[in-house]
Amino acid sequence: MSTVIEPTATPAVSVKAPPFGKFFLPGPTEVRHDVLYAMTQQMIGHRGKDVEDLMARVAPKLQAVFRTTRPVYTVTSSATGLMEAGVRNATLKRVLCLVNGSFSERFYKASVNSGIAADKLEVPFGEYVSPELLADTLKQKEYDVVTIVHSETSTGVLNPIRDLAAAAHASGDVAVVIDTVSSLAAGAVESDAWELDSVLTGSQKALALPPGLAFCTANERVFARARQSERRGLYFDLLEFDEYFKKNQTPNTPAVSLLYALDLQLDHMMAEGVEARWARHAEMAAYTWGWAEQRGLKVFAPAGYRSPGVTCILMPEGTKGSVVVGALKAKGFVLATGYGALKDDMVRVGHMGEHTLGEVQAVLEALGEVMST
Repeated sequence: MSTVIEPTATPAVSVKAPPFGKFFLPGPTEVRHDVLYAMTQQMIGHRGKDVEDLMARVAPKLQAVFRTTRPVYTVTSSATGLMEAGVRNATLKRVLCLVNGSFSERFYKASVNSGIAADKLEVPFGEYVSPELLADTLKQKEYDVVTIVHSETSTGVLNPIRDLAAAAHASGDVAVVIDTVSSLAAGAVESDAWELDSVLTGSQKALALPPGLAFCTANERVFARARQSERRGLYFDLLEFDEYFKKNQTPNTPAVSLLYALDLQLDHMMAEGVEARWARHAEMAAYTWGWAEQRGLKVFAPAGYRSPGVTCILMPEGTKGSVVVGALKAKGFVLATGYGALKDDMVRVGHMGEHTLGEVQAVLEALGEVMST
């Protein structure tokens, strides 16, 4: 269990804790007050017993969340950094990026900017990528990596990663690199059982931590490629991640305050139970979908392929998402507009992290009031 150390002096500036249960962005998400407070502990050196004890406590809890027996590497970075790391370490020939939203497009940009030969398998925003389409595409050209975003935060679509990974592996020696930024800890992600070669996520969504940490796993297929790769770089070198993991350290100075928060938040998650956490998110998501449909509103993602952590609700003609979000803010609730070109077409509700069904019901009641005026 984590140990929270009381600060030795009263801070010069007192910060009033905001009310909990009002902040429904699809990332960053609300953070428990005790987890925020854990970050006020004093610094420790990043080489030595203190940090090694901290990392040793964190490691098995992260494995439980990722559902893996493999190491889970902790990196001071946004998840975008690990998207780049994934393609740089795993690709020797050519990468196929499955694109159905703004964040899956980012995998393609990271590949091209890293000098990697890359193609897109693209479907319209709001649709999922089918395993059959992937299997057909993999017959046309030789790829050694396929990138997939599990929960596309810009559209609320959940790609079927288990079946997509199986289709990729059936085509040959192909590694799948999976972004689970808005799905891990919100819904089922079985890193080992589904044979996902590399899984990455960030701290600021369903893990309910402040932004600044990212996490990933990799299996031997990925490590074999990384040993041959000349593109690993310095900061995101998977071999270095593993070497320092064996010492319960990180290659570079970590964000120590965030590690304190991670340790405590993982304790809360272990107390709830990983599968119970999935069930809570499923309940919040299902309520949100039902609420929208009962009011004649359309959920952007198709039934059966909806994210457990974020729902995109299309606005009626003549109603702008940005106006609705602004009116909700006046009521004390924070939601997101659509992403990028979809800004005014929808409202995105982030029902992930530490939220409860009651809190989701409250924000949707406020949303209904705003839309009826």
